[in-house]
Amino acid sequence: MAVRAAVFDVGNVLYRWDPRFLFEKLIPDPQERDWFLQNVVTMDWHAQHDAGRPLAAMVAERSAQFPQYAGLIQAYVDRWLETIPGPVPGVHALVDALARRDVPLFAITNFGVEFWEMFRPKAPVIGRFADIIISGREKLIKPDPAIYRLALERFALEPGAALFIDDREDNIRAGEKEGFVGHHFTEADSLAEALRGHGFLV
Repeated sequence: MAVRAAVFDVGNVLYRWDPRFLFEKLIPDPQERDWFLQNVVTMDWHAQHDAGRPLAAMVAERSAQFPQYAGLIQAYVDRWLETIPGPVPGVHALVDALARRDVPLFAITNFGVEFWEMFRPKAPVIGRFADIIISGREKLIKPDPAIYRLALERFALEPGAALFIDDREDNIRAGEKEGFVGHHFTEADSLAEALRGHGFLV
């Protein structure tokens, strides 16, 4: 079956994202900052929100566990947009080119609902996408196979009909098992080459 649609991840595909971008401003000492990101505001802790847990509960629990860092934990919510310094270079131009060629565009993203509500008004490129599966809304998180099955159903895509673009190999492998054609994203030039290979761009 010919690939006819493109399905993007958001974080570190469309927009750069890393909590470190914020905490480099708030924790001057590199060793303390590394410890904080490995033990307090961790990727696993953040992923609870991606999976649907409310931020208030997460912050209260973590602040009780690390009271000396309560202000920084709350800052992660209040200043979360500072974890996103801007678009991934070159990718928005590719999205625009695909849209001009009427390629169906969708997204599957691990994203908490409260953070999505902060982010969406700042991300005009999202308007190019016909539909987006948001993990926190569905309470399903990549690489759970169920999120890919939901995406195929909701986007009305047959197995083999969509190129799935993600920066994490485990997410790609899981998507491929459910019927997506995978592209492990590293930078815009290699993505452009893949898009040309599938006939999306010339």
